[in-house]
Amino acid sequence: MTDWVKHALTRRRVHRGRVMAEEPDSRLVYVVKFALGMTAGLVALEIAHLAVLRTWNSEVFAAITGLMGTVTGIFVGQKAQ
Repeated sequence: MTDWVKHALTRRRVHRGRVMAEEPDSRLVYVVKFALGMTAGLVALEIAHLAVLRTWNSEVFAAITGLMGTVTGIFVGQKAQ
């Protein structure tokens, strides 16, 4: 499986001795990829802000923290069900 996000969100269950894999909805995979991409972009923005202005931008950090909480919640919630 080349799509690591889809692989990470796939549920695996054992039913009568067989491992059954339930793939996630494609919309969920796209939302997680978008959130991860936005997080990477915001991290790059924060690094650029630190390099150029030599100050910490708390608004960008708050956005990074919120997105990471969302992505973590998606992964934990998808695996728990």
